This record gives sequence, C-alpha cells and structure tokens, in this order.
Amino acid sequence: MSYKNFPMVSRVIFGRGSFNQLNDIVAPKRLNTKSPFIFLVDDVFKNNTWLTSRINLSYDDKIIYISAKEEPKTSQVDELVESIILDTKERPSGIIGIGGGTLLDLAKAVSIMLTNQGKTENYQGWDLVKNPAIYHVGVPTISGTGAEVSRTTVLTGPIRKLGINSDYTPFDQVILDPELTKDVPKEQWFFTGMDCYIHCIESLNGTYLNTFSQSYGEMSLELCKDIFFGESLSKEEAEDKLMMASWHGGMSIVYSQVGVAHALSYGLSYLLGTKHGIGNCIVFNHLEEFYPEGVKLFKAMKKKHNIELPQGICADLSDSDFDTMINISLSLEPLWENAVGKNWKNTVTRKKLKELYKKM
Repeated sequence: MSYKNFPMVSRVIFGRGSFNQLNDIVAPKRLNTKSPFIFLVDDVFKNNTWLTSRINLSYDDKIIYISAKEEPKTSQVDELVESIILDTKERPSGIIGIGGGTLLDLAKAVSIMLTNQGKTENYQGWDLVKNPAIYHVGVPTISGTGAEVSRTTVLTGPIRKLGINSDYTPFDQVILDPELTKDVPKEQWFFTGMDCYIHCIESLNGTYLNTFSQSYGEMSLELCKDIFFGESLSKEEAEDKLMMASWHGGMSIVYSQVGVAHALSYGLSYLLGTKHGIGNCIVFNHLEEFYPEGVKLFKAMKKKHNIELPQGICADLSDSDFDTMINISLSLEPLWENAVGKNWKNTVTRKKLKELYKKM
C-alpha cells in the first residue's frame, strides 16, 4: 500500500496579539533590499489603522488591497502576478495574505505562479505544480475556511471552479491571532463557521476516513458545537475556539476529502458567483439523504442564531444553466468518491443533482 506524504504548514504562531510579531517573523526571509514583501490585504482594512499600522513596510515593500466580495479567479491571479513582476526589480521575498479565505487562496496562488510559467488555469487540479512557490505567509482575519492550513487554493477558472492542489500550496508560516476576527459581521461569522462544520461532517462521514482525519475532525466538531451551542462562552473564548476549529477542520480534510456540499456549491459559485461559505450552507440545508445527523444539527444551529438562508436562487435558471452546474459538480470525482464510494456514478445521476439544485 502507498501512503500519501503530505507537507504541512512548517511554522505557526497562535495567540491574541501575535500579529504584532509579523515583522520580526518575516524580516529574516528578506532576500535583499530589492526583493520586496508583497502584502495582499482585504480592502475592508483599507482605512483600519488598528491593523494596517502594524505592517512595517521597508525598501520596496507594498500593500495591495483586494476586495473579497467575489470568489477568487484564475484571471485575477494572472493579473496580480503580472503587476507584481512589472512593479518589482527582482522576485519578491515573499507574499503575505491577510484576510479571509479569498485573500489566503490568492496569496497561495500568487506565490505559486511567480515561479511557474503559463496561466493559472493550467494548474487547477491535483499535483500539477512543478516548481516550489516563493515564501508565503497566511494571516486569517476570519475563521472557518481552513484555507490557512490546506494544500489547495480554490479558484474559479474559465471552465471550472477547482483548486490548485499541490505540495507547494501550503503556507510556510501562519499567524493565528483570534483578535483579528473581532469585527466580523454576525452572518459572515456564521456562514464561515459552518464551512468549518461542514468540513468536519463531510470528512467524518466519508469513505476516505482514517484515524488521522478522524482525530482532527472530531476535535473540530466538538469545538463547533461549543461555539454555536455553548451558552457560557465569552466573545474572546468563542473567537479563540473558532480559530482552532478552523485549523483542525482544515487538517481533517488534508488526509481525506470534502463531500457533497462542496461538490454542489462549486457549481453555484461558478455559475452564480455565490460565496463559498453561504453556498455550502444553502446546499447543506438540503442534504438529509447524505448527512442526516449533520443536517439536523445544522438546522438547529441556524435556528439558534436566527440565520435566514437565501431562497430560490436557482428558481429562474435554464436547463443549460443547470447543465453547467451539474458538469462542474460531477467533475469533482474525489469528492463524490469520498461521499458515496467508488461506485458513486451508479447513484449520483444528473437527474438527482438537478432535483437538488431546484430545491435551492
């Protein structure tokens, strides 16, 4: 039997206020005075000096503010890489992503594409990256996506939504500072937290499950229950726990895989631009057939936090639109094999997927 030899994030720092150590952490990684650090920062922090004043720019270092309103695209990565190459005298010393899953995925993708030729879309898939990425650091400012720890960077390309899954994708350094999540709006907190919860449910109920994945998944699931059902947690305790749930949830799928909710939500995201966290929630709400206990608990958490999901987002779609989403979903074969088993094509039919999408 052959076992997968996966890389992990090689360095991680956790703690409230640990973001203050960013400059000391990256300084020894500077190649020379002409090789800048490029900071990709969620533009919600553009006028937030509480965060940005702690980024010390030296030499030709640069902050690029990026909107996270839309899912990250391969074309966006190509544009960023081109602008960085044109603006810098030498290859950057490193890319530092500060934000939610969108910014973290962009930072991972840009760091890969600075050392690999061609278009980003050509690297969507498993183990297609040939050259190591440049040094890259992830600083999550919202918890739940698991992007800070995963070996994939999920991107929407011209023909599909699919990650760059490679040994060179994981961050070299992650800074987990729960204090950075203090201003996340409630609904966004819930949807992104549920992304983490769904990671656990899909991993723990999948055919790829193994003790490695199970130990992380069970820890993350318990933390999620604490956070979304716990009565006595302070805001700070909940922030700390969700950051660790996100980390463990991400680790639970490193050695296994996600499942039905992600396979279907990729279709929604590609066609309608639905954000990943909310898309997972919209789909998961209808997956009792696959995850009966998980969906029951999800609905209870939704009720407890007074969360309303968008209704009827697929109501006016054409047959061609449904076909597009179904094609995207069915192309994610490892997700279906994990969810249903090796013979998944016998039961996961186009008709079944269309019926599921029509419920949304």
